Amino acid sequence: MNQPKPLWNPYAAGALLGAGLLLTFMMTGHGLGASGFTTRLTAALAHVAAPEATEANSYMGSMVEDGANPLDSWITWQVIGLALGALIAAVTAGRFRITVDGPGRLKIGTRLLLAFAGGAIAAFGARMSLGCTSGLGLSGAATLATAGFLFLIGFFATGAGFGLLMKRFWQ
Repeated sequence: MNQPKPLWNPYAAGALLGAGLLLTFMMTGHGLGASGFTTRLTAALAHVAAPEATEANSYMGSMVEDGANPLDSWITWQVIGLALGALIAAVTAGRFRITVDGPGRLKIGTRLLLAFAGGAIAAFGARMSLGCTSGLGLSGAATLATAGFLFLIGFFATGAGFGLLMKRFWQ
């Protein structure tokens, strides 16, 4: 069996992420993001299922007006590229596996339920704050936006708090 390649140095990875973010701003005029893709995907699916209701919706209507395809957006291709790049990197590094991680004290079903609940809460928060950790946190902080720093403070404080609450399941 092949040994997985070692993980990158976190400082080198951070420097490359910063360079990539700068390059994204220079080439496209906006930063990185991800949650906008799921919003656009939801709008596209809703428009197929209930076009009149989607067009009348004050939030998703602008994404589908005048026959626009909400998936014809830079963020769609960024997320697809990110997913494909991550898959290629994991496979070539010998680190690709399908597993369910989490505290060993919990059954797999409970771990999946907690992961789904955490993801749903994070997605709701991302839509409420109009950005996710990459869009509002990373890109917002890079532009010195107050909202970006406030988001990051709240995100890390909440994560630390929930981490302390869940710590007992990991011991």
